[in-house]
Amino acid sequence: MSALRSRAILPLWVGSSFKLLQDLSRWEPYVGSMRAVEDFPQYRIETPSYEAVAEDYRGIERALEASSSDDGTLDAVRAWDATRRRLESWNALTNLRFEQDTRDEGFKAAKTARDELVPRLTALDVRVKTRLLSSRERPDLERAIGAHAFALWGADVESFSPAIEADLTQESMIAKEYTELIASAQLEFDGRRLNLAGIAPYFQDPDRGVRHDAQAVRWAFFTQHKEELDDIYARLVRLRDEMARKLGYATFTPLGYKRMSRVDYGEAEVTRFRDEVVRDVVPLAGEILARRARRLHLDRLLFWDELLTDPRGNPKPLGDHDWIVEQADVAFNAMHEELGSFFQMMRSSELLDLKNRDGKAAGGFCTSFPTLGVPFIFANFNGTSGDVDVLVHESGHAFQNWRSRELPLIDYLWPTMESSEIDSIAMEYLALPQAYRFFGPDADRFRVGHLEDAFIRLPYMTAVDHFQHLVFGAPNATPSERNAMWQAMEARYLPWRAYADLEHPGQGGAWQSQLHIYQLPFYYIDYALATSCALQFWAKSLSDYAGAFADYVNLCGRGGSAPFGELVRSANLRSPFERGVLSDAAKQARSFIGL
Repeated sequence: MSALRSRAILPLWVGSSFKLLQDLSRWEPYVGSMRAVEDFPQYRIETPSYEAVAEDYRGIERALEASSSDDGTLDAVRAWDATRRRLESWNALTNLRFEQDTRDEGFKAAKTARDELVPRLTALDVRVKTRLLSSRERPDLERAIGAHAFALWGADVESFSPAIEADLTQESMIAKEYTELIASAQLEFDGRRLNLAGIAPYFQDPDRGVRHDAQAVRWAFFTQHKEELDDIYARLVRLRDEMARKLGYATFTPLGYKRMSRVDYGEAEVTRFRDEVVRDVVPLAGEILARRARRLHLDRLLFWDELLTDPRGNPKPLGDHDWIVEQADVAFNAMHEELGSFFQMMRSSELLDLKNRDGKAAGGFCTSFPTLGVPFIFANFNGTSGDVDVLVHESGHAFQNWRSRELPLIDYLWPTMESSEIDSIAMEYLALPQAYRFFGPDADRFRVGHLEDAFIRLPYMTAVDHFQHLVFGAPNATPSERNAMWQAMEARYLPWRAYADLEHPGQGGAWQSQLHIYQLPFYYIDYALATSCALQFWAKSLSDYAGAFADYVNLCGRGGSAPFGELVRSANLRSPFERGVLSDAAKQARSFIGL
């Protein structure tokens, strides 16, 4: 990640009605309680001047140089933090606007200007971090603001050099090509024109022919753009490999870990975790899918059957977008008073953009504007149970960021990604008792299906991670060689998968639909590590819901003030790197789902 650290991109943007933000040049550092939305006039977004920011940084460096006391150094750090909060708020809003409408020329131009400017700002930031890392006041600063900040800054320093400034700009530009391409999809199906999010409900249709045909139309888009997708990824892989070598790394992999701010574990721990997924989770996932095949009266489960849990169809929310948001308000309030009041603030402040529309980027995520101390949730509702899933998931991220808003450094407002995903995935499990509000008589089916899906997704998550390690170990591989790598991962982690006549995924191209592979290298095992922790919250909640939720709220409040392992321990959880964690989770799940 760049020095403009925005860890929770989860994996955003409203139109002109978004009324919370004001001219960034007049913002003050956020302190204290949330101010009323009417306190802010209609915002204007302006790209900051590099010269003005550079002058701010020169002032910060002069203050650090001239400081003759710990208090003076700490004051300079606070001034630097305020500058970073303003810059990150601009950065987050610029990215969000582009994701909300990838076709808007103004948003595209602002995103391009952002992509060109951020590496130059990163150079300024890294210079300050380098100075602080070697500061004689470091021991006193660590006592005042925490040692973890220095570990994060060290990772940032080791993942940047002015020699790669232009490369970082190019990387952002190429990644943007993927976003625009995926958002451009116009699929003709069922007499309708749909984007990739809009066709997704048909993947769960009780009619097997409809499921197959919908997947065929989806993958035809990827076949049509295969050469473009291959070219985009090949350029990204080569560029990332070149950056790593300029920084003295043998491959991009160790640099990728640094960019993910993984300061207390490495590739060896992740490899052992993947091996445990193969041993303890893949067999259970296979049994779950075999039972689904029996329920559906199928001799063989094919790819287009995997998402259907029941011949009656999957549980669906009993209402539309507005109804789901209203039910979420009631559910969150029932779960915890603070959570309820937080979500009411999100609604009244228009910090939700959940409706699918043409030109909107795919996926769902949470971002934040640290100058104001508020998060923002972005998603693409499509009428499936996934609407509830994504809203609850991203609300977990948002709630954590809200509870962390008064921590002393911007570095602590979000945890590193694997820790951040605990906050979101655990929220999904802690919200399961509220499922009846969304699904009525199908609530139990939803709960079982949701837990089953966790164990089906874990192998896929690890396959995505392992695939990227292979790719960056062979950066000059051909498209067909990369597809063969993915097929090897499917054989290891997803041995049940069969594509039949779906040509593109059948030839090893299924990985091209996973945006993280293109845009956020090595950001995927985080979901698997977090799931193994979130399942422990679920297990505890079955016998002590209040205790589990109290641990969860406390974890959210710690934000990113500690590394992954320490945050896990502080929530009374076992590390996913500890042998047996996944096997224990699988045993508990077997009992709950009746296998």
